[in-house]
Amino acid sequence: MSAILVVLAALIASGACAYHRTSLKTWAIATAVTTLVVGILAGATVTTVIVLLILAAVAVPLLMVDFRRKTISAPLLSMFAKVTPKLSDTEQTALEAGTVGFEGELFSGKPDWSQLLRQPKPELSVEEQAFLDGPVEELCGMIDDWKITHELADLPPEVWEFIKKNKFFGMIIPKAYGGLGFSALAHSAVLQKLSSMSQTLASTVAVPNSLGPGELLMHYGSDEQKNHYLPRLADGREIPCFALTGPYAGSDATSIPDFGIVGKGTWNGEEVVGVRLTFDKRYITLAPVATIVGLAFRMYDPEKLLGDKEDLGITLALLPRETPGMQIGRRHFPLNTPFQNGPIHAKDMFVPLSVLIGGPHMAGQGWRMLVECLSVGRAISLPSNATGASRMAVAATGAYARMRKQFGLAIGRFEGVEEALARIGGLTYATQALSRATAAAVDRGEKPAVPSAIAKYHATEWCRQIASDAMDVHGGKGVILGPKNYMGRGWQSVPIAITVEGANIMTRSLMIFGQGAIRCHPYVLKEMQALNIADYRERLKTFDKVLFAHIGFGFSNAVRSFVLGVTAAKIGEGAGDAYTRRYYRKLNRYSAALALCADVAMGVLGGKLKFKEKLSARLGDVLSYLYIASAMLKRYEDTGRPEADRPLLAWAFHECMWRIQNALDGVIRNFPVRPVAWLLRFLVFPFGRREVPPSDRLGRRVAALITAPSEARDRLTTWTYMSPTANNTVGRMNAILPDVIAAEPVERKFVKALKSGQLHAHTYNEQLVEAEKLGAITAAERDLLQRVRDGVAEFISVDDFDSDELRANVVSKAEKMEASRAA
Repeated sequence: MSAILVVLAALIASGACAYHRTSLKTWAIATAVTTLVVGILAGATVTTVIVLLILAAVAVPLLMVDFRRKTISAPLLSMFAKVTPKLSDTEQTALEAGTVGFEGELFSGKPDWSQLLRQPKPELSVEEQAFLDGPVEELCGMIDDWKITHELADLPPEVWEFIKKNKFFGMIIPKAYGGLGFSALAHSAVLQKLSSMSQTLASTVAVPNSLGPGELLMHYGSDEQKNHYLPRLADGREIPCFALTGPYAGSDATSIPDFGIVGKGTWNGEEVVGVRLTFDKRYITLAPVATIVGLAFRMYDPEKLLGDKEDLGITLALLPRETPGMQIGRRHFPLNTPFQNGPIHAKDMFVPLSVLIGGPHMAGQGWRMLVECLSVGRAISLPSNATGASRMAVAATGAYARMRKQFGLAIGRFEGVEEALARIGGLTYATQALSRATAAAVDRGEKPAVPSAIAKYHATEWCRQIASDAMDVHGGKGVILGPKNYMGRGWQSVPIAITVEGANIMTRSLMIFGQGAIRCHPYVLKEMQALNIADYRERLKTFDKVLFAHIGFGFSNAVRSFVLGVTAAKIGEGAGDAYTRRYYRKLNRYSAALALCADVAMGVLGGKLKFKEKLSARLGDVLSYLYIASAMLKRYEDTGRPEADRPLLAWAFHECMWRIQNALDGVIRNFPVRPVAWLLRFLVFPFGRREVPPSDRLGRRVAALITAPSEARDRLTTWTYMSPTANNTVGRMNAILPDVIAAEPVERKFVKALKSGQLHAHTYNEQLVEAEKLGAITAAERDLLQRVRDGVAEFISVDDFDSDELRANVVSKAEKMEASRAA
């Protein structure tokens, strides 16, 4: 028994040091002293000596740095160099392009929560709020989405003019060039409000403010290009598009087959050095109406007119629409969401080198330019549009579920509908926190490559779930298209966001963990960089330092994962208040589990992990949900810890923890080296999987919250167009919602009288008059019921059409020619 106590004491001392991440020297001393003291007190001399000898055999060589480098680190350096996959130039560029924010802490296994909570609260400036309350509100009031999507297949001319006049295309352009110079948060707020009314409108405004000529010019354009184009982009004289995707290069943008050959040609009557372009692009938003086209192509210089290199690499150019040889104007039709989108083609089209963004010296720098800007655009545009649509779904579905009745009961009271409403409310809470976090990161000067991929994937996927649930709750109201349908077009448009700016399957399986594992890990990238140090002694010295820090990091995360798993994360450091401290501790646990599983996967599988996309996707899911849960906690803190928001926070947080657990379980169950998988399961889930999805009781509280006016519901629908105008059915629904709720007890009295057989009239209005005469309800109550009945009738009604109204008004080419001749 005494011998066991000595061994346990040594293990506990070592574990405590690993848990708290002490230095190697501290570990050795603490373990030795603990072993010696317990051994003396227990009288286990022989066991104590054996344990101390084992400790010395391990610690002494490790503490002798020169010896350690020669005998341990040198062979490992040679082995590491052989097994480490060499990064391609494009991968290296992508890794170097972004920055690491709080997501790095989540990969550490021991997040510093004070770093998150110290971040400034994102807030709109007075000018930005005024724009949101003024021009944005006015623009939303001009929108008739049925007319846009069914009749015009475009925004009306007056809307285009309003957008240009009020500089909606110039939100990110600095004031010095005539733009609005808005923050990323304001940019996000505007897109959210616009998307609550029309996805066509939101997409049209998003593109010029996302990845495109404006942003590229600001970062890389020559002074001449900036001075000429930026003011014209800001005030709408120029409409930009950016041509990247083609039939044979979608998500794999580095394999662009479009090319340009450097050579001499004639331009404006003079012979100049230029480039002959051949390209075939598709899915280009705003292309049919664009006046300037940003173009990505691969540039070759066979005559070496620009230097000694023939393949210059991906290059970016800016082409005026009137450039001879460019074919542009036809349109794609993306799922009845008719934002301007179409193909662009050219063959052997000569342009001068002055069209290159930044000038000739930027030839071949296109991939770096794209990835440096792409993370910023992806962090704002699609997450914001998805968030705006989700907020609108909360407002619309919550109100509809309260006023639509079946079997004499509001459908929001049925448990099946409650389940859908809970998902709508909880996922919207998470989505808006995520969108807010990525916008704030951009405003802090970060280039959030990993968070932007997380935001793009999860915001659009959750928007798909929210839209599906909203359609289910609305039933027939949602599927019958027409001017009265405020859900159908939004539901149709959801898959578009899933596929663009990096298809979601690729984003999840390749990008989130693929970039996060190297970019966010505290040691992996440093180890890889050490291999590139020319001097061997310095290379070995650096590798040794990083390697043993990495080994200590791995042991620490194994211990932390096990200890926090055994204690159900009820111990350890925690931020927040008495309510949220348990949430921070859970995140500590799963941060350690992620770091442990990621290290094991990279260490055991090496370069093969790159091809284990399912494992990578699941590890990416863990990182994503850790980041989203952190964003929700930050939002909760920034809004003053409102007690009314706790059901939303709790539902969304437990959903994230449930998904983290399932993702980790999926990694372990499918890990190809089974003994390693068994060890991981012991360390990560010592007592099995204990996380559960949000309870029915919690879901009922969320459903109740979004079906009645409250401060929490108002926060959930912030930056949504809620004015009860003639063009905004959802706004009018929410305006009448207090009356609907006030009428419920009155309606119960009326129904009681009706069921008692006291009322003999057949129509509802006559029954109300009769109920008033009998004293079952008062005159004011009769007016309330009548007003609610009339109002609700509008919102539950659907459209119908003559057959001729639904036939496409197609004009053949022959008819167009005949009309042209007649004119």
